Amino acid sequence: MSTHTAKAPLPGRSWIRRFHPAPGAPVRLLCLPHAGGSASAYFALSKELAPQVEVLAVQYPGRQDRREEPLLDTVEALRDGVAEALTPWLDRPVAVFGHSMGALLGYELARLLSRDASVPLTHLFVSGRGDPARKVDMPLDELDDRAMLTALDDLGGTDTRFLGDEDVLRLVAPAIRSDYRAVRTYRHTPGPRLTCPVTALVGDTDAMAPVEEVDKWRAYTSADFRLNVFHGGHFYLAEQFRKVAELAYDRLSCSLSAQALG
Repeated sequence: MSTHTAKAPLPGRSWIRRFHPAPGAPVRLLCLPHAGGSASAYFALSKELAPQVEVLAVQYPGRQDRREEPLLDTVEALRDGVAEALTPWLDRPVAVFGHSMGALLGYELARLLSRDASVPLTHLFVSGRGDPARKVDMPLDELDDRAMLTALDDLGGTDTRFLGDEDVLRLVAPAIRSDYRAVRTYRHTPGPRLTCPVTALVGDTDAMAPVEEVDKWRAYTSADFRLNVFHGGHFYLAEQFRKVAELAYDRLSCSLSAQALG
């Protein structure tokens, strides 16, 4: 992958959102949303980390200002799209943060980036997702819109505000359905362990990602692994973003220091 100076994203068409530009930051943190989520899920985290860390938040196609673009319903297709969009931003060290579906996508992206020795991948954060080799057998994407979102609500895996507004339901259901199809059909392919540090994060009452499952990420890196448990459920990040930002900054500082010493 070539590296050159990053240009401002094109409004409405880009995968990358940069809410708080930080030209002096020594590292960028690429943030990948959950199933049905959007780049705005990371606005608060971006604000908290700037200007020490420049956050790049991913906007998947088929939603909000990209709603006219085709949805991508496999982890591999999403990974390839993100990887291509990320190329201009690799002029500085980059770390990856993914929540829920974004953790799977982040892991596969990190695997892809690590094949190129010139890519300055410094850290992977996986949040709200257990062992990537564990299959998701719930065919939520095969239910009708309301049944799908009701089932996700029961699991704590969606925002209950969607359920009471039919217009909003029609707008958000296609993206959620596509993303959960990507999660359900994902199959982990064994390969070399990552060589970058991995930090796993989870809420202590997350029914979708039990702590003992999240701890299994330690098997996927040959470098340092840390597990951090926060108070909250599947969407603990919305309430705990300041603590998450503090953790991310600390872990990134350690990774950059270790790379400099190495």
